[in-house]
This record gives sequence, structure tokens and C-alpha cells, in this order.
Amino acid sequence: MLKFLSRVKIEFNALDPRTASCMEFLAQCNSRKAKESNPACVVEVKRGKEERAPQITVTFVNGVEEVFDATATPAQSIRNLILEKGQHLETEQMFRESGESWPVIIPDEELSQFAPPTKPRKAEEKKQ
Repeated sequence: MLKFLSRVKIEFNALDPRTASCMEFLAQCNSRKAKESNPACVVEVKRGKEERAPQITVTFVNGVEEVFDATATPAQSIRNLILEKGQHLETEQMFRESGESWPVIIPDEELSQFAPPTKPRKAEEKKQ
């Protein structure tokens, strides 16, 4: 998850009972696997005394910043959104590196073309 991020900022009031999502997300960010995926990602935790909703701010490697309300969004949903956007970033980078334009525009006539279904061959058929 952290491999798509350059910075994570988690802000919450330690006495606020709505911090469960922040704490769970922080635990995911501090896991060994997450840290190994991107050691350069900065994870910042701000524990304040202000009465405001817990929030998680993530900055993607392309500079896009997104703020999540941690009271309304479970940590797993935030993680899934990050992974989804990260896959989009990887796809975009792959196309740009190969010299293709991004976003890829598929003509309408190609979208409506019939494609015959494919059926995988069994292992015995492959040997012959």
C-alpha cells in the first residue's frame, strides 16, 4: 500500500472515541511489509487536543493529495482506495514508459466488435 504513497499524515485527538480507523490505518502503515514496500514514505502522526474529527491525509507519488474523514471511512476502505488508485498510477506509468499516450482512447466501433470466446486447452491437449 505504501509503495504508491510519498506521505501519510494521521491527525486525531487521543481522547476522541472515534479514532479506531486512524489507529487501524496507522498499524497497517507501520507493518513491516508496508514499510519494506516504500521506505521513503513519510508517516506522520499528529495527536492534538482540538475537538475536530480524526482525518487521514495521503499524498500519492505523483503529488495528488487526498483527505479522508476517519470517522466515516473504515481503514480497510481507505486502504482499498489507495490500492485501486495505485494500480491506476502503475498502468499510466507503464503506458507512458512505452511511449503510448495516456489516457488510452478506445474507439466506439472497437468496443462493440464481436470477439470469439476463448477456451483454455487442457494439459493433455497441449502435450500433443
